[in-house]
Amino acid sequence: MKQSEKKNRMAAIVERLKGVYPIPFCALESGGDPWKLLVMGRLSAQCTDARVNIVCRALFQKYPDAATMAEAELADVEDLVRPCGLYRTKAQNIIDASRMLLTDFGGEMPSEMEALLRFPGVGRKIANLLRGDLFGLPAIVADTHCIRICGRLGFYPTSEKDPVRVEKSLVKIVEPAEQSDLCHRLVQFGRDVCTARAPKCAECPLYDLCDMGGAKSNQEERHG
Repeated sequence: MKQSEKKNRMAAIVERLKGVYPIPFCALESGGDPWKLLVMGRLSAQCTDARVNIVCRALFQKYPDAATMAEAELADVEDLVRPCGLYRTKAQNIIDASRMLLTDFGGEMPSEMEALLRFPGVGRKIANLLRGDLFGLPAIVADTHCIRICGRLGFYPTSEKDPVRVEKSLVKIVEPAEQSDLCHRLVQFGRDVCTARAPKCAECPLYDLCDMGGAKSNQEERHG
């Protein structure tokens, strides 16, 4: 598929998903608090958003801000985040990140990618989530839903699993103003329709735009 064709198809997908999910939202229930979103983003690695939301109710009740988390006992935080998996590393990361936010940034979340990547445990996925949700910047959050769905749609081989390569591919074809909201809509779509194990192709609103659906056969007919 040519780059121009990819852009056109993606634009159609964006508009179609807007109709299905008119109000995009972040699955992590941070309440718009930058520090909480940073913590929840880190805890979400190899863990469901639903579980992170549950765990963080107790976590934020005991540690409501970066200042209290910066003074927390590691063992106490480990106990609270244990259900999220990799709890020792994650607990140390969120304590260290809280301290860094206070000491290096005066408690204000930075918007620059390079600065966000300095936080322990923060990669491009979390950094893009923060940039998009907190600052309204163009940002592709290449999470598992995004990678799986956009591969099935035909924008790169379905064998592609590298989030950085996926991000760079999608940045070229998704309009900047649509990037962050599209990623939130893809999460909703991935849970409702395009699931990992059993995608509901028969009821998919993107069927005719998808390589697993009608788009590939339509293209073959045009060039046949």
